[in-house]
Amino acid sequence: MAKDLNVTILLDVYGQLLTEKQRNAIDMYYNEDLSLSEIADVIDISRQGVRESIKQGEKHLTNYEEKLGIVERFHNISSKLEKLNALLENTDFDGKDEFYGLIDEISKEI
Repeated sequence: MAKDLNVTILLDVYGQLLTEKQRNAIDMYYNEDLSLSEIADVIDISRQGVRESIKQGEKHLTNYEEKLGIVERFHNISSKLEKLNALLENTDFDGKDEFYGLIDEISKEI
C-alpha cells in the first residue's frame, strides 16, 4: 500500500470526523510509520482489518475534502499571501498607485 502524504494533511483537518479506529490506524500508519502488522498488534485486530480501516478512512477524508475543500482553500490563500509578501518586499514600483492596485487585487482574491 503506497503512502500518500497528503493524507496526513487531510487527517489533521478532518480527522475528528472519522471513527476512532480509523483515525488511530491512519495516524499510526502515516505519522508514526508503523507497519500494518505493528498497528494490528497495537489495536488488537487483524492486519487485513487495519488495512480496511485505513482504506475506509482515506476514502472518507478524500470525500470530505471534495465536498468541503478546506485544504484546497488553505493552499490558495497561502499562495496569495506569499504573493502579497513578495510584493511588499519589492520596492521597484514607479508609482504608489500601481503598488496599491496590485495589493488590492490580491487581497480581493483572498
